[in-house]
Amino acid sequence: MRKTPPGYFSVRFGLPEYTDWLDESMSWKKTASIGDWSFLWQRRIVGKDALRLLSDVSVNSLAKFVVGQAKHLIHTNKDGKVIHEGVLSRLGEEEFMLHGRGGFWVDYNLRHGSYDAETIPDDWFIYQVAGPNCLAILEKVAKGNLRDIKFMHQGQIEICGHKIWALRQGMSGEIGFELQGPKEWGPEIMETIQKAGEEFGLRRIGGRVSSINHLEACFPTIVVDYLPAIFSEDMIDYANEFRAAMPAFATTFNVAGSFDGKHVSDYYRSPVELGWSRNIKFDHDFIGREALEKEVADPRRTMRTLVWNADDVLDVQASLFRKGDHYPFMDMPRDQRGFMWADKVMKGSKEVGIATARGFSYYFREMLSLCTIDVDQADIGNQVEVYWGYPDGPQKAIRATVQPAPYKEDRRRLDLHGAK
Repeated sequence: MRKTPPGYFSVRFGLPEYTDWLDESMSWKKTASIGDWSFLWQRRIVGKDALRLLSDVSVNSLAKFVVGQAKHLIHTNKDGKVIHEGVLSRLGEEEFMLHGRGGFWVDYNLRHGSYDAETIPDDWFIYQVAGPNCLAILEKVAKGNLRDIKFMHQGQIEICGHKIWALRQGMSGEIGFELQGPKEWGPEIMETIQKAGEEFGLRRIGGRVSSINHLEACFPTIVVDYLPAIFSEDMIDYANEFRAAMPAFATTFNVAGSFDGKHVSDYYRSPVELGWSRNIKFDHDFIGREALEKEVADPRRTMRTLVWNADDVLDVQASLFRKGDHYPFMDMPRDQRGFMWADKVMKGSKEVGIATARGFSYYFREMLSLCTIDVDQADIGNQVEVYWGYPDGPQKAIRATVQPAPYKEDRRRLDLHGAK
């Protein structure tokens, strides 16, 4: 089992905690939260063929993609497995901004194709402000109409005299805005929002709890829930370029858990398995289309949440206090080392799924995980077992109940005109 370089989470999310992870984990449900996602890679894609380029390498339809709109963009290999994904915004007729690792894949295909376009690395701050009080906080400091911005659309607002973009998104499953602009403006804007948010219970979320909202709201994440599908022979050139371009902390891909994959491809996932079938549109040709047409027509696995039995979880923790062998430490609220922790899910003697993103939700007071599970085992309320441990070490069979994904109510699309 390979170790993640020290400081993985501190590099990405700042401090592990700003108040206390229990306190921070309640913020986006009860008051409001602000998180810093400025570490995401950013590419500006411009030119008359920019739209065609993006369409060729994405499962999404861009046929009706209007200026001011945003999409969750997904890139797959020829086998229909996810390479990268991110958020694409259309800033102008021939200008797009892509946040996430997908910019490397777009750039690679641009250089190896025939497109009249260019990609330009950019360096923006990205602050996510979410929760029931986020609108009141932002309206206190911003000039501009936030309430008219539709879900997955963006508009320009002004904070501290700076015109920035406000993308209505909500990765926490709550009303939320992603604020974006030149990085040099970021510290002043962060300080202003934090000061304005004091009376509304705003919390800055740190590395310990930053991904719990992805778990509760079901946003599968690269390295946590799947490995990028870039390690096959036909992807060697891209994989080498990609890893050479990445900072050291992001070039290792680490797996752990009871699932014993024999090939790296066992840790790949398709958009169907990750719950993203609705994003796949067959109105255009794209890499992986043939494979995904077959899978969409006859899916083998789908995405669900598993609720782990509390008594079984407590026995894992209690084993540390018993002499002799014990089960692997179950970190709280989730593993902090950047592993893809993949655990096999069993129904009797049959393996029916793989659990990932295990984490403790203080809001629900439950241990949860996401799970790619066989379609015939995906009924809500079905009882399965998750095996906690390593393939060659002690394993604990933990009873688990299949529940919907997302597990938390999705409130992202609420009408803002009636919101407080």
